[in-house]
Amino acid sequence: MPVLRSRHLFSLAAALALTTGGTATAAAAQDSSAAALREVMFVGNNWDGTADVIKSSGDFARIGRVNVIPDKEARLKEINADPIKWIYFMAIRNSVGEGHDQFVDDMYSTPDGRSMVVSRPSFADVVSIDLATGKINWRFPVAGYRADHMAVSPDGTRVAVSASTANKVQVLDIDTGKELGEFATGDKPHENIFTKDGKYIWNMSIGDVNTSLDDPSLDWTKGDRHITVVDATTFKQVKTIDMRDRLDAVGLKDFSDAVRPAVFTPDESKLYFQVSFFNGFLEYDVATDKITRVKTLPKNPATSDDRTTWVNDSRHHGVSMNPAGTKLCVAGTMDDYATVVDRATLQEGPLVTASKPYWATVSGDGKDCIISESGADQVTAIDFATGRKVVSVPVGDHPQRVRLAHVPADWTGPSAS
Repeated sequence: MPVLRSRHLFSLAAALALTTGGTATAAAAQDSSAAALREVMFVGNNWDGTADVIKSSGDFARIGRVNVIPDKEARLKEINADPIKWIYFMAIRNSVGEGHDQFVDDMYSTPDGRSMVVSRPSFADVVSIDLATGKINWRFPVAGYRADHMAVSPDGTRVAVSASTANKVQVLDIDTGKELGEFATGDKPHENIFTKDGKYIWNMSIGDVNTSLDDPSLDWTKGDRHITVVDATTFKQVKTIDMRDRLDAVGLKDFSDAVRPAVFTPDESKLYFQVSFFNGFLEYDVATDKITRVKTLPKNPATSDDRTTWVNDSRHHGVSMNPAGTKLCVAGTMDDYATVVDRATLQEGPLVTASKPYWATVSGDGKDCIISESGADQVTAIDFATGRKVVSVPVGDHPQRVRLAHVPADWTGPSAS
């Protein structure tokens, strides 16, 4: 160690001390840092403007709540001063918002667990909120007039947000809110998915879902809908996938090509996705670029056949997969149920009654499917193994997105809330 030889005796003694005890100290510090965080779930209460933080497994009890619109007065003042912003704000309220403002669509935690990053549709922005104080760290106004679904990179450093009226996705540094890049999409970008290696982003555009032109013969009026795959570093387009051609190839000419929530298998060889108006899902083989299987799920006899009565064209909206890749969990939104489906046979399990379930994800321990019941203001856990309901937990008004996250181990809510 030539550098050590050049140092005086005090430095040498210090270096020797670090050699004997420093490794253990560093390891202990690292363990302490890891232990300082706890895994949780963020539940976005869209109409409330709050996010509930609940346990990620077990009884899913609520730990705390975050006000995600602490700047509401300032934002409303800004909107009221701009006629164009006001028109879009009211349009969101009276269309996709079902008469309500949309204050939280998606949320993630920063890698250090100190902040929550939130997309806010009605305010057309993404903000970072300090979980200790409840104050805003940074704010990023998206292009256009509405922010939608997000995705976080596997390393947790970048967040991609759909700027739905601008037909683009913008990628931000999760710590600073600085824009790192953007890419063009089809009409009304919606779901975003990073591949597990972080190399690519898949975006699904869904077109105009708030018109009444819902008959299959008028599907062409819904706009340009396709999957856009880009390099997650350069944001250059790698390919586009128009499901219209793939649907037609298997005789599904009356199906919409608006890809809604989707989930990859663990090896990312297959994609399972929902489309507008369909009570079920489809299987897409990535290598062969073909739809390989279609699963139709039961209709609820109480659900109207009038497509114009289905919220934002989403007959079923929400799909997740257990870590082993053997079971799917599907939120039958307009049919008021959720069900676990065996991936090998596509046989559904019990239909678990739920009130307008709007999302499906996986618990921290991988044992349960978690759905948001937007019509009952609760989240419900369903056992992947049995397909049976485990527990329901009350949350705020109109829960939609549910995401795994991390917060400080002793966190119970912002001090400013």
